[in-house]
Amino acid sequence: MVEKEFYRIIKDIVRSEEYLGMKACKHHIKGSVYDHSVKTAYLCYKHHKRFGSNIDLDEFMRGALLHDFYLYDWHDRDPVHRFHGFTHPRCALNNALSRYPDLTETEQDMILRHMFPLTPVPPQTKAGWLLCFYDKAAAVSDYFGENKWKKEADSPKNDEIKISGLTFLKHFLIKSKTTI
Repeated sequence: MVEKEFYRIIKDIVRSEEYLGMKACKHHIKGSVYDHSVKTAYLCYKHHKRFGSNIDLDEFMRGALLHDFYLYDWHDRDPVHRFHGFTHPRCALNNALSRYPDLTETEQDMILRHMFPLTPVPPQTKAGWLLCFYDKAAAVSDYFGENKWKKEADSPKNDEIKISGLTFLKHFLIKSKTTI
């Protein structure tokens, strides 16, 4: 069953206009930045539930959702995006702080340090280290999993399911082995 708690925690962020705009930005060849960020947050959520943790769950989910909140398509040939892998964490943090000025130090650490070791300073928090790991796991899945970007473009709207007011592709729910 899809965890209602997960959707309760993420719904305010993923419903925002800026966050929904991330659906239009490709990420890791397959899927969108939106898909990747929600997948990463879900992996963090599953870790928290399976292994328990003293990390605040809402804080953990918010940091995970906002880790790639840079709001541009880095596949554009704009020279500004040339060093995207090194620079996007700072851009994501700046965007997140402008939208959510009350970000905690843990959330800021998660967003700013999630690209370690590509960026030289490692995470300073347990949540940051976990996000770093699950972001890379989601990226591997993005590269070697099914091409969701093409599938979304080719699929009819009736392949979508609404859960708690959020819209998800049936494919996402099947791929992640969750049920309604």
